[in-house]
Amino acid sequence: MTPSDRVSIVIPARNEAGGLRELLPNLVGTISGAEILVVDDGSTDDTAEVCAEFQVRRLRHHYSLGNGASIKSGTRAVGGEVLIFMDADGQHQPADIPALLEKFAQGYDMVVGARQSGSHAGTHRAVANDIFSRLASWMVMQTVEDLTSGFRIVRADKFRKFLYLLPNGFSYPTTITMSFFRAGFSVGYVPIHTPRRIGKSHIRPFRDGVRFLLIIIKIGTLYSPQRLFLPISAGFFLTGLSYYIYTFLGTGRFTNMSALLFISAILTFLIGIVSEQISALHYKGMDESVEGREPKP
Repeated sequence: MTPSDRVSIVIPARNEAGGLRELLPNLVGTISGAEILVVDDGSTDDTAEVCAEFQVRRLRHHYSLGNGASIKSGTRAVGGEVLIFMDADGQHQPADIPALLEKFAQGYDMVVGARQSGSHAGTHRAVANDIFSRLASWMVMQTVEDLTSGFRIVRADKFRKFLYLLPNGFSYPTTITMSFFRAGFSVGYVPIHTPRRIGKSHIRPFRDGVRFLLIIIKIGTLYSPQRLFLPISAGFFLTGLSYYIYTFLGTGRFTNMSALLFISAILTFLIGIVSEQISALHYKGMDESVEGREPKP
């Protein structure tokens, strides 16, 4: 990052007055001249009063639209060339920003605060994040240390290219991380430790568990379809072949079930090819935005 880069900090908040009261005084002055924007996602607590107390700009949604929608609103409203996203619940520490900026200054397009073991994210969330990160690593053939962390620094021009892909809910970090990898932008990680959140989490395990399952499917179909469809196709083919050998040796017949499994293998493979072409359309024109910036050793 050069001295001429303007920095904007976007903080989505829904009923997080307690967290903001601790975060904002530590954040103000962390980066000289940084623009700070709190996106009030239909809060019914004292969020407005806390922002006014610390003289921080607030953008209000008339009703709750979701964490991803707040990120999109904040991105459209700020003018910085470099964007810092962090949560208002007290888990993202301003003291970690210099380390993220140091990594970012090496030439990365996005730097993510990767939560380490011992961070207070809840057991079910830690397990889910580990599963998602492993899946994403397999999809992009790169190490994804933390797929769902909302604490990140990005180049605004590149981030805005993917706003139309971002969901309104809690999975925006997943989408933007995979989008950057697929577009060939560089992503770096800095280890962080997160304390226990202030206030009550808005994530519901059952509802969001189903949503996270859909995210897994979305990751496969949107970012690397062949790596999802090819194993399924191979599974159908091998099952059909095994069943054919079994029935042929037993009765000397080629059964309808074997034919169905072979046809399913072919159709799944073809769907994967078509999905790969459709996926590529999302990143049409992205090459022109890559300025040959490579991370420094």
